[in-house]
Amino acid sequence: MSKEFVILVDEDDNPIGVEEKVRCHMPDGLLHRAFTALLFDSTGRLVLGRRASTKMLWPGHWDGTFASHPRTNETYISSGQRRMPEELGVKELPLKYMHKFEYHVPYLDIGSENEICATLIGVINNTNKITKAKDEIDEIKTMSSKMLFADIELEPDKYCPWMLIAIKLLDKSDNTILTEYSDILSEWINKDAHNILDKAIKTHLPNDRWRILNG
Repeated sequence: MSKEFVILVDEDDNPIGVEEKVRCHMPDGLLHRAFTALLFDSTGRLVLGRRASTKMLWPGHWDGTFASHPRTNETYISSGQRRMPEELGVKELPLKYMHKFEYHVPYLDIGSENEICATLIGVINNTNKITKAKDEIDEIKTMSSKMLFADIELEPDKYCPWMLIAIKLLDKSDNTILTEYSDILSEWINKDAHNILDKAIKTHLPNDRWRILNG
């Protein structure tokens, strides 16, 4: 199997080289680009994916819909469009950029995530068309904001830290995106949700280990 390489970046998300993906996810992992995609159905429910039990980091944890890493000469959006059919079997579904953040969090003594991560959004009309990729996603489900926030409050440890950050920062997205997806996002952005997500994120990493980036 050929090695997969990811884009190394500085703290401002400027590319500074490439490195093998596994090397970047060791305990002393190098800062690199990633993305997480949040797909919502037409009623505003979020499509969640449970990471495969074979994953090196956070196996069996619930994530956003899918996540991966841009390759050289890819944008965040084009990398998401490439990866979406590979993980979900979904094609011709437009994704849009919302925001990006930097975070660094260890997973036990096995490895870590040290990423500048972009959040992408899309709306899928028929979730029955999703076909999860083997060794990537073990289970798919949809949850309303009310259901998800209640579950996060009870069991924050079963959710991936980057997913929690991505949802918390939804209101930091460009106003054009917030307006375009206002019907979907209105139930996801409120003070109670922020408080629940703040507490959940702190179970994984302290405030000084993550930050939002502009641009």
